[in-house]
Amino acid sequence: MGSATTQALATTTAELSAASVSDLSIARELFAAAREIADSAQLSGALSAWGAPAAARAQVARAVFAGFAPVTVQLLVTAVSERWSSTEDLISGIEELAIRAAALGAPGTDVEGELFQVARTVAANPELELALGSRLGDASAKGVLVEKLLNGRAGEATTLIAAQLVQQPRERRVRALLNRALRLVADQRGKKVATVRVAADLDATQRERLATALSARYGADVAVNVVVDPKVLGGMRVEIGDDVIDGTVSSRINDLRQRLAG
Repeated sequence: MGSATTQALATTTAELSAASVSDLSIARELFAAAREIADSAQLSGALSAWGAPAAARAQVARAVFAGFAPVTVQLLVTAVSERWSSTEDLISGIEELAIRAAALGAPGTDVEGELFQVARTVAANPELELALGSRLGDASAKGVLVEKLLNGRAGEATTLIAAQLVQQPRERRVRALLNRALRLVADQRGKKVATVRVAADLDATQRERLATALSARYGADVAVNVVVDPKVLGGMRVEIGDDVIDGTVSSRINDLRQRLAG
């Protein structure tokens, strides 16, 4: 990620945090804007033409998205007025705003937990992952498929995010899209996400204790997502951001084998 994009993301995220987002309507419009910009070379070029003044780019956004809510238009104006490292980064940045807006619009829903389960479902079904990630097929049909799969199994915000992302993968894998969305939702809510691999599932008390310990260590609320993996044999492996805490039996066995081999 270039420095220009880093600064642009910081500015647009701050703008969103200061905005009034009470439902999912802003998220829907931002997803629609990202898709429209991605689908039109002329529009994406006009909104990312760094030779043009920021005011001119902002005026294009106001004209094209005039039918959107004032909050959405202002967020888009802020986004296109910033300098991004590439046109792709601009589109991705607006998509990030949409995901964050969905997190704000559904405060009572465990969106990050639901997205984790969706990602696990996709990972466990290669045919589903292929169908959703294929370049072939109608994009809207993929969105409808996700909506049907999640009907009654996930909240409206989670369904919106997943259905929108599979319609505009832009050379990205479905699991990567969902995991990125999960991290963004958690970040917007001031949380970190820990993926914990264990041989046997943790009960509610164990999860709570682990979350409390990790929260104390990282100075932020930590959402714990558990993956049951018999290969670990015992103990647990915790992945949080770039950190890995590997206390599994399988890891200790591998260490012992390497020492013996040496």
